[in-house]
Amino acid sequence: MIILVDGASHTGKTLLAQKLLEKYKYPYLSIDHLKMGLIRSGQTHLSPLQDAKLVDYLWPIVREMIKTAIENEQNLIIEGCYIPGNWKDHFFEDYLKSIKYYCLIMSENFIQNHFDDIIGHANAIEERLYDSDLTKDILIQENKKYLERCKSFGNDFIIIDKDYEQDLANRFGF
Repeated sequence: MIILVDGASHTGKTLLAQKLLEKYKYPYLSIDHLKMGLIRSGQTHLSPLQDAKLVDYLWPIVREMIKTAIENEQNLIIEGCYIPGNWKDHFFEDYLKSIKYYCLIMSENFIQNHFDDIIGHANAIEERLYDSDLTKDILIQENKKYLERCKSFGNDFIIIDKDYEQDLANRFGF
């Protein structure tokens, strides 16, 4: 089984991947780690802030890793914001049967009421370097964008509205 965890920045993708690893014992790949490895090694001249170009650059690599894992009957969790909305179009039906996709969406209400907590948990799993300019409005707009994208492509999403831990526990049984 391949589990894809998508969502805007600060929605807890890496934390969910860690919890899924602990529950299912599946390894996980952070697309951010792949991105930084390729950038730091000089394999690309893209910068960490070029999200749209990074999707185009990284997705073909990640897509083929997914296919290889499925073909070898291996389980894998992949998390990151570099998964295109039309990800399903890149796989034959036989592959899709082995992929679960979840997009984490924070509601406007959640962001308004928990912004300080969101920022406070930003480094729960890994250190962030580019958070100084994040605002409630940016976070709200990014989450709305992901929600609309999920709806337009028919992708599964999880709304985080009241309590992050409880909303995920309700979905995954943590």
